[in-house]
Amino acid sequence: MVKGPSAESGGGRVPLERALSKLGLASRAEARRLVLAGRVEVNGEPAADPSAAVVPERIAVAIDGRRAEPLPPLTLLLHKPRGVVTTRSDPQGRPTVYGLLGGIERHLGPVGRLDAATSGLLLLSSDTRFADWVTDPRNGVPRVYLASVRGEVSDERAALLLSGVEDAGELLAARAAAVRKRSRRESHLVVELTEGRNREVRRMLAALGHPVTRLKRVAFGGLGLGDLAPGEHRPVPPAELAAAFPGAPLRRGE
Repeated sequence: MVKGPSAESGGGRVPLERALSKLGLASRAEARRLVLAGRVEVNGEPAADPSAAVVPERIAVAIDGRRAEPLPPLTLLLHKPRGVVTTRSDPQGRPTVYGLLGGIERHLGPVGRLDAATSGLLLLSSDTRFADWVTDPRNGVPRVYLASVRGEVSDERAALLLSGVEDAGELLAARAAAVRKRSRRESHLVVELTEGRNREVRRMLAALGHPVTRLKRVAFGGLGLGDLAPGEHRPVPPAELAAAFPGAPLRRGE
């Protein structure tokens, strides 16, 4: 039986359920169910504990007695439409991004999220280490948004986004912000962030007195939407992914 501490430890060791997810063999929840059902062997031995610590790259896995080969990593770039949620299922019955993926049966997790009312560039990846690196605020990966807001935003007020706006006890600041078009009724801005906090663009603009009416993410790292129509997606080749996110760890095997 595979044994080990439940907590993640050094040397690349992670819980077995996460290792199976990192290898692209199952989602973490699916992996837990498979292990608890006695259907998984690791290095020829039955695995009974989903939290047992293993090194993903150093284990041989069998599911239902058959060797399970890790699938090559897959990352998709999706143009998420408004009204679609970034979850696998929704209790309110709203459409989810997974309903847009057609016949793709791989387990793909969102790399960050977009709220239901926000459209634009969303990455979904089977490479959890890459996803963790990209969304870690310490790595400062840029995200660029186009925002339509109520009212006329002066250059001086837009500059406040750079120095920081306080909301709910947090100081929210953009790396760059510029007004593209303004009128007394509505203004259009380009806002660049590097942290991706929950609803950050909406919160900071509302704190300035300019509620967002439309929000679209047009770039993430070195990737842009290109000519993808809402609801369309495309795979991101490994070389393009490496160029778009310099320094990001990418699982090999593609």
